Amino acid sequence: MPEQLELFVVPNPCRGVCETDARGFCQGCYRSRSERFSWGQMSDSQKQEVLRLCRQRERRMLRSEKTTDN
Repeated sequence: MPEQLELFVVPNPCRGVCETDARGFCQGCYRSRSERFSWGQMSDSQKQEVLRLCRQRERRMLRSEKTTDN
């Protein structure tokens, strides 16, 4: 199935933190090591999926911090 043409380039989510947490995800952008290293070779749809996963990881981490703060 051909990939749909995107109107905009998917931006790299790097925030310049580049430190990993205990689970191996970047503390700045929430990508895994393999996601960070292969970003340039990914299609736009693959990048969109990684960004979706990153948002999910960030929400999970924020919920985890909230429960430990109480």
